Formats: sequence, C-alpha cells, structure tokens
Amino acid sequence: MRNFFKIFFACLLALVIFTILAFFFFVAALGGLTSKDKPMVASHSVLVLDLSQHFAEQVQRDPFNFVSSEDRDVPGLYDMVRLIRSAKTDKNISGIYILANGNGNSYAASEELRNALADFKTSNKFILAHGDIMSQSAYGVANIADKIYVSPMGFLEWSGYSVEYLFLKGTLEKLDIEPQIFYAGKFKSATEPLRSDKMTEANKLQTTVWLNDLYSDLLLKTAAVRNMDTATLHQLANEGKIQTAKDAADNKLVDGVRYDDEVKDEIKAKLGIDKYEKINFITVSTYLASGAIQSAKGEKIALIYAEGDIVDGRSDQGTIGSENYRTLIRKARLDKTIKAIVFRINSGGGSSLASENIWRELSLAKKEKPVVVSFGDVAASGGYYIGCGADSIFALPTTITGSIGVFGIIPNMEGFFKNKAGITFDGVKTGQYADAGAFYRPLNDNEKKMMQASVDLIYAQFKQRVAEGRKRDTAYIDSIAQGRVWTGKRAIELGLVDRFGGLQDAVQCAARMAGLKEYKVSEFPEPRNLMDEILGKKDPMNYAGKMKQEIGEDNYAIYQELKRVKEMSNGVQARLPFRFVIR
Repeated sequence: MRNFFKIFFACLLALVIFTILAFFFFVAALGGLTSKDKPMVASHSVLVLDLSQHFAEQVQRDPFNFVSSEDRDVPGLYDMVRLIRSAKTDKNISGIYILANGNGNSYAASEELRNALADFKTSNKFILAHGDIMSQSAYGVANIADKIYVSPMGFLEWSGYSVEYLFLKGTLEKLDIEPQIFYAGKFKSATEPLRSDKMTEANKLQTTVWLNDLYSDLLLKTAAVRNMDTATLHQLANEGKIQTAKDAADNKLVDGVRYDDEVKDEIKAKLGIDKYEKINFITVSTYLASGAIQSAKGEKIALIYAEGDIVDGRSDQGTIGSENYRTLIRKARLDKTIKAIVFRINSGGGSSLASENIWRELSLAKKEKPVVVSFGDVAASGGYYIGCGADSIFALPTTITGSIGVFGIIPNMEGFFKNKAGITFDGVKTGQYADAGAFYRPLNDNEKKMMQASVDLIYAQFKQRVAEGRKRDTAYIDSIAQGRVWTGKRAIELGLVDRFGGLQDAVQCAARMAGLKEYKVSEFPEPRNLMDEILGKKDPMNYAGKMKQEIGEDNYAIYQELKRVKEMSNGVQARLPFRFVIR
C-alpha cells in the first residue's frame, strides 16, 4: 500500500508540474512573450514570388508560427504590394525571382501584383521568371519580367479564355425538388443554373462581353512587353500554335527554354557570385517577418477589409457579417483619431438586408469623414451595394463588378419528401399565410405575387441607393443594372467606378481628401489571437479538403453549389451568378 501511494503522489506531482509548465507556455504564446528574433535580410538577396500562392486580402497568420524556425505567415495582397515596393529601395534586395507555374490569384489581384512589379523594374534591379508548366494566368503576371523562361520539356498554356457554369436543373428534377424562383433584372443569372440546363441569351451576351474584356487585357499587356501585335497573339491561340516550350520560344512568348539550374546560374551571374556559392533566396513570408514594411507615423486611416459572402448577423472569418461590419465602421466613424476610412471590398454579394445595413453605416461615416472604396477581384451585386455611396470608388480594369439586381428562392420539396423519402406533412395554422414559404409545400398564387413584389421593392431600393451614390437618375441606373455583370474597364465608362487603381491608390486618395501629409494605416478586422485561431477554425480537421480529395474536384464543386442553393433560400439575395470557372 505504501508503494502505491508513493507512485500515486509521484504521478500526481508530475501531472501538476506538467500542467503548470503547459499553462505558462500558452500564456507566453498568447501574450507574445516567446519572442523570436526577426530574420535578417542578407546582402545580395533575391526575393522569391511564387505565383501559385494565394494572397488573401489580409495576412494569413499561422497560429503555431511561434514554435517554428520558419516564418509561415502568408502576406495579404496589400502587404505584397508594399513588400515589392520596399524591395525596390532595399539595398539588400538585388532582384526578384518569379516562380510562374500556376496562379493562385484572380485577375484584379494579379493586376495589382503585376503593377507593383512594373514599378519595381524602374529601380534597374532584375526580375527573372521561370515555370515548368506555365498557365495563362501565371504568364499574365510573369511576362512583366526582364526575362521569362519555360522548361525545355515544359509547356506554356496559350489558348484563350473560356468560362464554364454548372447547371443543376436536371439534378433538382431527379430529386423532385422545385426551386420557386423570383428575380429582378433580365441579366440576373444567379438563379439560371436552377431554372435552365444552359445559358440564356442574355447571360451569353454579358458573359461574352466581360470575358473578352479580360482576354483583351491579357493580349494588350502581353503585346506591350513582348513587342508583338495583339492580332498575332490572338492567332497563335486560335490556331493552337503553342504546343511545346520550343513553340513558345520560337513565337517570342518567352525568352528561351531553360532548366531551373540554368536560370539559377543566370541569377548568380547577375549577382556576381561564383557558381558554387548559394543564392540568398528570401521568401515573401520571411521578408514580411523581417520588418520590411515599416511602421508609419502620423494621423490614422482606417482600412477595413470586407472579403467573402455578405451574411446577416455576426459572422466568422471569411464572411461579411452585417453586425460585425456595422460595429467596425461605427467605431471608425466615432473615433476622432481616425481621419478617413478606406473600405476594401472583395465580394460577390449575399443577403440584401445585410448589404443595406452595411451601406447605411458607411453612409453615416461619409458625413463625418472621407470614405474611399477599393474594389478587389469582385465587387458585384451586394458587394457593389455596400460601397456605392462612397466619396470615391477605385477599381482595376479586370475587376468584376455591377450585377445590380436581386433574387429570391423558396424550394418546394414536397415531391422529394413524398416520392423519394415517403414523408408527408400536416398541421394547423391561425392564418392564411402563417406557413407561407414552408419548404414542404408549393407557394400559392397570392404568395408568389407577394414574393415577387418583395423582390421588386428591394431591387428598386438597390437602384435608388446606386443613383444617390453615383449622382445619376434611376432611369439611367436601371439601363445599366438589370443584374448585368461588368468589368472595371466598362464600369468606369458607365459611371459605376470613379478611378482605376489598386488599394494603395485608394489609401493615398483618402489621405489627400483628409488633408494628411503623413499617415499610418490601421487595418480591420484586427488579427485574431492564438486561441481564436485554434478554437475558431470552422474545419480544424480539414474535412472539406479530405472530401474534395475523396470525391474529386468536379463532384466537390457540385456539392458546393447544392450547399449554396440552401444558403440562398434564406431571404432575398443580391448575389453574383453561381461560381464560374475561367480557363
């Protein structure tokens, strides 16, 4: 018995000591007490830009970075622009090496990166790009380099753009589900995949226009840097002339075919080092951690990022919750130390009510201080709604915007439950419309009229908000609305956008409007702490990734669209068409 108690108390003591140590370890981590030295940037370093990496609007922090010898935080897009600008004047950065295989970023984000690289070139530092299998989207950024190479047995994609929509009408018919759809705007094609098995003529028209705008942008920029004409570039794609790496070189799309080691030897020659010496490559994550983005002084400008679907109430990271963003904007409005607000939007829309609530808060802020809106890859439908009242709106030619229209969906699943599952419903009600919108029965004629009237009312309000913000009459806004999708290139001509420019241009504009010579940018939402990152993850076990791997990309896309049907059944929506794939 005595030995038992010795062992028991020894184990208990060990457990207590372990618990105390673990507690202090996590307190240190949460409080930032486990400091680590900033990485140093060695002389003659080369910044590595991997285009396959996705740069979200805000920095993506690795919650366990404090226990790692590597810096794994992924810079946000605005960070990337500032890092490239910093590298331009950094005496320890000699050049940039672009890894150009895939591109994890969409068109407007890619344009911001390309513009920053073009500015970097004015420093007379080198930019070299190389890819094994180079996609068109990667090439569209990498072709700004001094020299661009592809592997001898690699491939450069040069075939033009195509867009694909996923249609679910047949699937719903097989399941005996009737999507009762109400919409305003003849181009509002968000519900088209549910009510048709192919694109309508109106959708084909708008898609053809904006897709050709994106393609023309690629051709024009490529023609400028490769000293070619757009007709020749278009012909190369149409005739399928680029089938090998040699074809790409022979037709002057790239500067040569080279293996990775050959490109590295060229970099060494530019650095003036021996071929046996190691190149000081530095990743963008490490460069960010080195403190390359200097803290500024002066008055504050609030930069509020709004990325993801717009939803009612509070939201998690990755969505724009009306309650969260009303609070953020209100704090910035009432904070006298904040002299201007920049609102960055990257959203295809969502709840019309949430969009209205966010619009309202921004309109109040505009009365107190300058409000400048910056559109990212997408600022359409509800994404346009929330920003249309700003003092000034910035976008890029490749931004997808517009889509001023609304819709509502109420699924009738009576057939599914009865015929597929053998389930029926019955009940009592105190009024004729007490169960209106129930998913287990179809709407009657009066309910359909009421639903369409609600959609029409919200559409009229949407157009009124745009007319007021853009200082146009509603008849004109109606002529360019109707749910039609536009590129930034056309939006500026139509008056939906004020200026071309990226996020940095919007920040500088806000500073001018506020009369600030010196300023610092405070970013919101603020980064989450370690425990928020660990406990707040929606999918800590990566079930989504495992499901995608198990059922394949195409089937996972179908699953995602079915999920969106469910999400869109919750009130009237101001949302872009279903997710499309541009190839």
